[in-house]
Amino acid sequence: MRPFGIATLVLSLLAAAPPVLADGDDVVIEDAWSRASIGTSRPGVAYMTLRNTGAEPVMVTGMRTDLAMMPMIHATTTDAQGVTRMSHMEEVEIAAGEAVALAPGGLHVMLMDLQRPMVEGESYTLSVIFADGTEASIQVPILGMASRGPAD
Repeated sequence: MRPFGIATLVLSLLAAAPPVLADGDDVVIEDAWSRASIGTSRPGVAYMTLRNTGAEPVMVTGMRTDLAMMPMIHATTTDAQGVTRMSHMEEVEIAAGEAVALAPGGLHVMLMDLQRPMVEGESYTLSVIFADGTEASIQVPILGMASRGPAD
């Protein structure tokens, strides 16, 4: 059995936090997490699941955080020749009753122009912006650089 430090305790408490509701309480934001960064010279990344429990589609139009000057949703695609590219998504639709996963290898939040290093065991506030003008702010725990998700 290994000893538990403050960082482990903080991450356990953050992981136990309830999901955040947004957009008229129709969108549930679950399992948000990021990886630690090496300084600020490279972009950071955030992942989460956005679940629309409402009867109408919901559009995500942006992100905001004081951690990065340009948080934006990117899509990762691989073409027939095996070349992988990332492209900025102006908006992401979440169909009624469906979920959109922002996960490694697919849609994700790029945190461009970091304002401070992303340190394992810390967290930051990230706001998801919806087309109707509402926002939902969540606390995103920062996991280790090699983490593959909140279950690590």
